[in-house]
Amino acid sequence: MAVLCKPAIAVPEHIITNEETLELARQLHGDHPQLGLVLRLIEHTGVRKRHLIQPIDEVLKHPGLDSRSILYEAESKARVPAVVDRALAQAEVEPDEIDLIIYVSCTGFMMPSLTAWLINRMGFRTDTRQLPIAQLGCAAGGAAVNRAHDFCTAYPGSNVLIVACEFCSLCYQPIDMGVGSLLSNGLFGDGIAAAVVRGERGTGMRLERNSSYLIPHTEDWISYAVRSTGFHFQLDKRVPGTMEPLSPALRTLADDHQWNASKLDFYIIHAGGPRILDDLCRFLDVPPGAFRHSRATLTEYGNIASAVVLDALSRLFDEQSALDGHQGMLAGFGPGITAEMSLGTWSAPGS
Repeated sequence: MAVLCKPAIAVPEHIITNEETLELARQLHGDHPQLGLVLRLIEHTGVRKRHLIQPIDEVLKHPGLDSRSILYEAESKARVPAVVDRALAQAEVEPDEIDLIIYVSCTGFMMPSLTAWLINRMGFRTDTRQLPIAQLGCAAGGAAVNRAHDFCTAYPGSNVLIVACEFCSLCYQPIDMGVGSLLSNGLFGDGIAAAVVRGERGTGMRLERNSSYLIPHTEDWISYAVRSTGFHFQLDKRVPGTMEPLSPALRTLADDHQWNASKLDFYIIHAGGPRILDDLCRFLDVPPGAFRHSRATLTEYGNIASAVVLDALSRLFDEQSALDGHQGMLAGFGPGITAEMSLGTWSAPGS
């Protein structure tokens, strides 16, 4: 049965604190009619700092989509291989043992996908399958885990590499003045994550069941307007309330597996913001500490989109609190409004 092994994580070297973000908002948008609301929202994100691939002064310049696309490709190629190497080592798998590479990113575009470049540069077999996922936003981390699980079920003994590369700072748009856009400027950060799903053996989350759910008629709540200046992130004010309609889908998944969603041993949940986590705690009837790994990701890195669930999972590994046989859930949420959910049992060394 497929096992999701310990992810490798990397965040870039340039840091902006929440205090610096608030001061920038005051300087750049001092005459905004809803500045007070924006500042309160940013203060309440729970984000202490974020990491960026460029100094903030460079981010604010916005030289255009063409320059940003060049930067996205260059930074991806410079930063992803080291993360992949660590993920492979942690799973005790060699590049030529990987049968599928799933690459997820919603903050830049390349064709061919970075998967082709990785196969040519890092010793993966030329018959390695490629699955780029570009339009599921923050839900793509969970979707990648689910598609890896599906592949290993269809092809027993196969190994899958997941790579999530998100440079959210490349989506900054200085002309977007909506409250949702200004809040996003203080919420999202840059990060890279990679993990291996082994078809046989391995330490980590032994994947057992997965599902997807889309809240009807909410496709415009989280979206991109694609313009000559790039991706313009659009966030509806109703998004923070989506855990009420999504939590029954999480419960149904657990019920179908004869588990109780309120009584699991670990939870790896996308940290879209503090209200998302608070509401889900309430609707699933779990203590706030159940989502401590997701909260830590949000606090230390901000919302790093599809990489969040892999970073939160890495923190569970580091905590060493999961024991052989512990039952858990992983869930990513994103545009659609879509939930990608999975259940698994912890597999310890030697089990």
